[in-house]
Amino acid sequence: MSSRRANAPEVRESIEAKTASVDVEMKDTPDDDIDAEGDPDVDMDAEGDEDAEGEEDAEGEVDDEGRPDMYRLIHNLSTYLCSVQDDGEQLAAGFQRIPNRRTLPDYFEIIAEPIAFSTIRGKTQKKQYGSFAEFVKDVAQICHNAQVYNRPSAPIFGAAVRLREILVQELKKLVEKGHINANDAQLPDLGELPPAEESPPAEDDEEDEEDEEEEDEEEDEDEDEDDDSDDEGGRRRGRRRRGVGRRDQDKDYEDDSHKRRGRPPSVLTPNEARIASLLKGLRKPKDAAGNLLVHPFEKLPDKAAVPDYYTTILNPIALDNIKKKAKRKKYQSIDHVLQDLNLMFENAKRYNEDDSEVYKAAVELQKEAVFLAEQEKAKPDDDFRDEDGKLPLAEIQHNGQAWKVGDWVHIRNPNDLAKPTVAQIYRTWQDRAGQRWINACWYYRPEQTVHRYEKHFFEHEVVKTGQYRDHQIEEVLDRCFVMFVTRFNKGRPRGFPLDKEIYVCESRYNEEKFTFNKIKTWASCVPDEVRDKDYEMDLFDVPRRMKKIPSPIKHLLRDDAKETDELPKPTWGSPNAPPIVGAVHRRKREANVTNERPA
Repeated sequence: MSSRRANAPEVRESIEAKTASVDVEMKDTPDDDIDAEGDPDVDMDAEGDEDAEGEEDAEGEVDDEGRPDMYRLIHNLSTYLCSVQDDGEQLAAGFQRIPNRRTLPDYFEIIAEPIAFSTIRGKTQKKQYGSFAEFVKDVAQICHNAQVYNRPSAPIFGAAVRLREILVQELKKLVEKGHINANDAQLPDLGELPPAEESPPAEDDEEDEEDEEEEDEEEDEDEDEDDDSDDEGGRRRGRRRRGVGRRDQDKDYEDDSHKRRGRPPSVLTPNEARIASLLKGLRKPKDAAGNLLVHPFEKLPDKAAVPDYYTTILNPIALDNIKKKAKRKKYQSIDHVLQDLNLMFENAKRYNEDDSEVYKAAVELQKEAVFLAEQEKAKPDDDFRDEDGKLPLAEIQHNGQAWKVGDWVHIRNPNDLAKPTVAQIYRTWQDRAGQRWINACWYYRPEQTVHRYEKHFFEHEVVKTGQYRDHQIEEVLDRCFVMFVTRFNKGRPRGFPLDKEIYVCESRYNEEKFTFNKIKTWASCVPDEVRDKDYEMDLFDVPRRMKKIPSPIKHLLRDDAKETDELPKPTWGSPNAPPIVGAVHRRKREANVTNERPA
């Protein structure tokens, strides 16, 4: 046998130790959510722990030598931190679970190490802490993350500050009693917090986040109403969800046919659903001790800790790599993902001893993967229709072309055939009658919006709306392309036909308030499926000057228009098309409105 294979226990330890950063699944997360990579909580939330009540400090039970067991100490301190209250509310209530990745994607862009008390409970139960200092670092990270992501005016920010203070107090007590040493009680330096001046007061939240609210609300409307509102992201989202209700009651928007229709929920094609089911099924087999067999395969071992693994295994792969590929729709079939799973298991069998636990787990899971794959392939596509009879499609073939999520299209506009609706495809499906459909986000032309008469627009400008509408594939006329303003002056998409229209987008348009808000992050404006995909460009020799021109409907301003007038309304026509024409007014400028005059 190879001497390298004798290192199997260390490899298992290295791999399992890495799983702490994986999201712990929220109880109400949909079962088929491919982002739900973590295990269910191994413990109830702190309020359900019997030993949390009436505890005056976090001291653990001691052994005959007067020192508490490390894991008992960790359990008692974390339970105490979860139970401590301030003004009748548990300070740690918002830190029990990591926010849902699909619901709050920007959290995972801002926070490098997401962690929650559910993560700590899982690591404690699985005995994954090598030292008490590692636990202290995790609690400090929870508090630090909340302060980085939330505004100082937010209640959860204050809760994080207070919880950190209590942690320091309890650690001091444990040092004084000799249960831990001073080094273990030292909180790590996790980096500086964002400057306070970048965090406006709470009352300014709605205005400051106006340019992002469309996307956040659209996603929130699609989430289950029972979604856990106590997690850190949930509290941040709650304010926006209330805002939706206010706007939906706006008297100016009583015509249901023209109301904003939010982003469609994320759905899986039959192939994607089969793959998700296979990966989920691999998380069920357990060993005699009740541990999941899949744990050693979650992450690759640390290169510094196990360097010889990478000299022995030429094509390393772990379950997290496979899940990422599945999420990014890299697998064309269930057999395709099975190839990677087999590679992962064969790697484990090659490196580890035949009688090791990892080797045995690889053998059993490899058989289980084949069984699950055959089971999924036997299911007809019709089994994957939703409750409305929609069968998600990876793409639609129409007029000799393939149309898929992320494509920019011109859609027939019954209100003005000369001005097709600019849109981006978000969903593709087929109904029970065989009719193929797309759901697309509309982009309005300047003349379809309501704005101040002095407002200027870029040539070829469109604005993103909150309208996500269903259209039969036959309504799709042609391809077009929309570029973010920061790239439009630098070049054009490589290979895009010269006879096709290319538009520029700088702002979101709120057609309930008739406001324009500059987009900060273009990735938040496109479907999840294409957020990590970029397009190559043919660059101009030098960046081109972007010219702004007066409103194309400036002439519609009434002669008697005054600053005190009510906001005018657009003129609507067909219920499934943008307005026939927008409107202009002379009202005072809003502080956050963009592009009133040319620069």
